Amino acid sequence: MCGIVGLFLKDPLLEPKLGDMLTDMLITMTDRGPDSAGIAIYGAESEGNSKLTVQSDTPDQDFSKLDNELRKMVKGKVSMDVIDTHAVLTMQADQIAIARAALAEIRPSVRVMSQGDTLEIYKEVGLPKDVAARFNLRQMSGTHGIGHTRMATESAVTTMGAHPFNTGTDQCLVHNGSLSNHNSLRRKLRRLGVHIETENDTEVGAAYLTWKMQTGSTLGEALQSSLDDLDGFFTFVVGTKDGFGVVRDPIACKPAVMAETDQYVAFGSEYRALVNLPGIDTARVWEPEPATVYFWSHNAAPTAQEKAA
Repeated sequence: MCGIVGLFLKDPLLEPKLGDMLTDMLITMTDRGPDSAGIAIYGAESEGNSKLTVQSDTPDQDFSKLDNELRKMVKGKVSMDVIDTHAVLTMQADQIAIARAALAEIRPSVRVMSQGDTLEIYKEVGLPKDVAARFNLRQMSGTHGIGHTRMATESAVTTMGAHPFNTGTDQCLVHNGSLSNHNSLRRKLRRLGVHIETENDTEVGAAYLTWKMQTGSTLGEALQSSLDDLDGFFTFVVGTKDGFGVVRDPIACKPAVMAETDQYVAFGSEYRALVNLPGIDTARVWEPEPATVYFWSHNAAPTAQEKAA
């Protein structure tokens, strides 16, 4: 029983308030997931640059002079913004792979939370209100974001086991439910060269979608394929650079509700996660249908919906 929230902004005037609105939504879902919490924010893009968001259990030690050391190894500019146990490393996009390899060598205890041009992921063990306060999530701005409060069932309560999971550039996933075939699928994906770090079933779902898109599927096609290839009960919310997608398994026993206005599209595990959003009283509110893919993109029509075959 986890809690999921998501917010896709149509109105640019709301972008400075994204973190504040998502934080309220996240905290409301505390009783659905008090073990850990996380949030993915899609913010402003800097042309030619990309970001690694990293985490350390000993940030004072690991982040000390880390940017200087990485500059020498990537032979380019690296900036670092430390936020509690996380740091955002910004550099030229073509230096990201070199930086990841360098991190494994010079700071093996530092773990990558996300990689992308606009994506930053912050997640830790603890109550959602405490996690939000540690990272000052209310002050963050952006175009869209997703969040998760976790009640662990499939793996230990750790930072790496918290959601969202980032398995592809500017792509992440949060999940409510349980995948019963994650062990066999994890072995298959690893044989195919897909990098999976944890034993969490949700990371397998995220990695599966990344693999499908790397082999030519669109996000919508990958989400539809998941209905055939993933066993169990699940609601997925997937973030991409341009927007976010939603899918529920064919039985759809995990709760979900969506709302749409001229200003935003919102997702919550329960309606109470949406009650403080502006204009919610006049929003179109509905329960997403089983085995149906929904997707909203800033680079396409405002809404898209496709029935699974």
